[in-house]
Amino acid sequence: MPKNQQSWRTDKKKYYVNRKKSGVLSLKKKSRSKPKKNYNNNLLFDRIKKYFFIFILVFTVLAVMSGIFFVAWLSRSLPDPDNLIEREVAQTTKIYDRSGEEVLYEIHGDVKRTLVTLDDIPDFVEWATIAIEDKNFYSHKGISLLAILRTAVTNVIRGERAGASTLTQQLVKNAVLTTEKTYTRKIKEALIAYKMEQRFEKDEILQMYFNEIPYGSTAYGVEAASQRYFGKSVTDINLAEAAVLSALPQAPSRYSPYGSNKEILISRQHYILDQMAEQQYISQEQADEAKQYILEFQPPTSDIKAPHFVMYIKEILSEKYGEKVVEQGGLKIITTLDLYKQEIAEEIIAEASEGNEENHNASNAGLVSLDPKTGQILAMVGSRDYFNEEIDGQVNITTSLRQPGSSMKPLVYAVSFLKGYTPNTTLYDVVTNFSNDKVEPYEPHNYDLKEHGPVSIRKALAGSLNIPAVKAIYLAGVDSVLDLAEDFGYSTLNDRDRYGMSLVLGGGEVKLLEHTNAFGVFAREGMWRRIVGVLKITDSNGDVLEEFELDEKRVIDPKAIRQINNILSDNDARAYAFGARNWLTLGSRPVAVKTGTTNDYRDAWTIGYTPSIVTGVWVGNFDNTEMKRGSAGGVVAAPIWHDYMERILGDTPVEYFKEPKIIKTGKAILDGDIGTAQTLKIDKVTGMLASENTPEELIEERTFFEPHSILYYVDVNDPLGEAPKNPAKDPQFELWESRVRAWAEKEIASSSSATSTILGEVPPTEIDDVHTPENIPQVSIVTPGNKQTISSPKLDVRLQVSAPRGVKQVDYLINDILFHTTQEYPFNLNEAINFLNNGWHNLKIKVCDDVFNCKTRELEFNLQVENNQNNNTGDFSLEWSSPSSGLAVSNIDFPLKLELKAINSSAIARINFYYEKNSETKTIGSAENINSELVSFNWEEAPLSGTYRLSAEAVSWLKKSYRLSPITIIVNNIN
Repeated sequence: MPKNQQSWRTDKKKYYVNRKKSGVLSLKKKSRSKPKKNYNNNLLFDRIKKYFFIFILVFTVLAVMSGIFFVAWLSRSLPDPDNLIEREVAQTTKIYDRSGEEVLYEIHGDVKRTLVTLDDIPDFVEWATIAIEDKNFYSHKGISLLAILRTAVTNVIRGERAGASTLTQQLVKNAVLTTEKTYTRKIKEALIAYKMEQRFEKDEILQMYFNEIPYGSTAYGVEAASQRYFGKSVTDINLAEAAVLSALPQAPSRYSPYGSNKEILISRQHYILDQMAEQQYISQEQADEAKQYILEFQPPTSDIKAPHFVMYIKEILSEKYGEKVVEQGGLKIITTLDLYKQEIAEEIIAEASEGNEENHNASNAGLVSLDPKTGQILAMVGSRDYFNEEIDGQVNITTSLRQPGSSMKPLVYAVSFLKGYTPNTTLYDVVTNFSNDKVEPYEPHNYDLKEHGPVSIRKALAGSLNIPAVKAIYLAGVDSVLDLAEDFGYSTLNDRDRYGMSLVLGGGEVKLLEHTNAFGVFAREGMWRRIVGVLKITDSNGDVLEEFELDEKRVIDPKAIRQINNILSDNDARAYAFGARNWLTLGSRPVAVKTGTTNDYRDAWTIGYTPSIVTGVWVGNFDNTEMKRGSAGGVVAAPIWHDYMERILGDTPVEYFKEPKIIKTGKAILDGDIGTAQTLKIDKVTGMLASENTPEELIEERTFFEPHSILYYVDVNDPLGEAPKNPAKDPQFELWESRVRAWAEKEIASSSSATSTILGEVPPTEIDDVHTPENIPQVSIVTPGNKQTISSPKLDVRLQVSAPRGVKQVDYLINDILFHTTQEYPFNLNEAINFLNNGWHNLKIKVCDDVFNCKTRELEFNLQVENNQNNNTGDFSLEWSSPSSGLAVSNIDFPLKLELKAINSSAIARINFYYEKNSETKTIGSAENINSELVSFNWEEAPLSGTYRLSAEAVSWLKKSYRLSPITIIVNNIN
């Protein structure tokens, strides 16, 4: 189809006209019966309605006449649309550092513009522009009343910003009028647009539009833009590139492919392609194919310092003053940037990024440094290398959305301090499922995958423990945290329905710039300052357009902030997690620091501050790929933060944080006392408190402990108030309480302490009343007498015994080794002692009642038996019979039979069995009264899985000992 005939546009116009004419929409009057009038009532009301109608009519007429007069008055001074080609001389705009002497970037006044005819522009360039900017271009008369009405609704009623300009109006705004944002200018724009539509054909207007509209980077017109961004004429670009060019005019700085919003540009390109398909310019298949095209942009200019910061400033000012003013207005922009600090930041990031890429698979990094006293940006490094397209170097990470990991925790704990919790408040760091939804549990873990039991908030925050942090945000309240986040200047956490308790672990995206400024609130004890990048702007005539003014407000009580500062600057408190020597200190200079890491290692953060400077660092990959496991904030981001802060602070005066006053609340759990644990000496027999008469062997230490989560003691809505009468009403109570008890039981089971711990029981208060002097048994030895010579191979002992509670048992010990036990009256002894050598021996008799009130008597006797076969040295030997060394067993093999072969077994009084593991020796049990050459013993209880060294030691009646060489046994328990 010949392009000069523009027949497709005629068809397009007919399409829209015919579509309106053939529409099926129609209005039908509804049939309804009229109510009968009541002429006897409300006559006054009818008169009021009549006068009110007259008033409205008169008011409307006057308003219309006034509007006509106002429009006529404005029309007197309207520029002539025929003078479109007469342009002002563009002047160079310069952006300076804070000294006003170093030029960071010069936006040349030389406008790059190459005029082209509509015949030179591919159809899909025109289609893309019309589809996104003015789909009714060929049917309206320069203005769109429907678009104006829609804009009024969104701008006024909804508080949103939307445009209603047609292509003709956009042409007028950029080529005839200024970009001032006033209603007067908008009215002039509409009037001139209407006049243009009377003066020029649609195609002429469209051609002027493509030659006049700014596309960014001093490129005016579509040809200059095509050359600038793609390095080729507009006649040679494809559909994908055409959609990109059509996306730029709405906000060239915002959608620039060289700024931090490249993803937004691509998103807009995709939207335009879909609109073209919807409006039937192209097929959906063509749109989808164009989306897959890999765009290659011309490299940006390298004649620029602090490029991310410059582009950040340029985008802000373009939004405020318009692209034309910023790029051609001859402005002198003095920024807040400290070039000395900027160059240090760039150098450190460049050096550290090489090692991070090699060792941690982290190709990029960003840093922003602010003066918290003013909110001024001192340094901004948005990527490792702005000009490196392989790592998406033009992306400005300081203004991009990323998950902050644990670096959100200080905000949460600050809210908890406001509510009455203290740094000493105890939270249980035990693995907890925080979701009552069985289908979707939420069970976070700590970085070290360990549980630390009851910990203070100080320890939890300093060591960045995750589980206590989730409990803290529940206690503080998610909405309260989001309220404070809003006060701290976060602009990205507005959709509150998205966030739950995971917010404390980085479940919401933030910008490094805003995140760092929020930490500046901590640095200045609760004073928020607006982020500032510009100190002063003057126009080409030297007139001041704007100048820095401090914008601040108090957003939080400094008492809470001082507690946060005190914790984050306490290196001793975090040493258990980070080590005493870490990257989070600056020698003796006080500095508060917090790290953050997402659980998939996509983002690593370190943000730290002194009272006068706050710096945030991010490390990761812009394409969101994971770093290597272990690439935490304290590992990859903290060294950058440390080196930068160390160099810029140098020998500047040391500043100190104010010490907090931590006042006791009077509630034990809030003040750090989980406090019902008592360790007491208990009589094993009675379960009462041991007395001075309780036998030593019957005394054991028991710890009585009643573990509870903080929800047992605290009402979430009133933590300083009374303890809840029914804590189970809290939806989180059972979830927390069950895990606390399970943890305590596990700790008790794995404890090697001799002290037993009793959970949930009330400790006894009564004292042992059965082990008393009155209950001690009485015993006398009738025969033999002390020092008596015994010539018989049998020992005959006669006793007289009695006890208030009755005699339960009598033990006979020879040479302190148990020889015989009897529980039968009259408790006498008549047993062979042919295993003893002739000579002196000790006999000890122990008489006990049913609760082990005991009385002991002893004597010496001289054994002299003729032809005594045991008159030798009492030597003996042992060897293992079973199990064999290296045997593997399981828990189902227990009790495990242990067997020894004994030589001269009659000389053996007792054999003790042991096992060793990890340098720890534990007794299994003992075999006594050995009377055969094969000694058997049952090992009753299976130990934990592992490799053990099994040994035995025999003791003779003459108290000689013999220890066997150990054997190895492997235990593999079956669950």
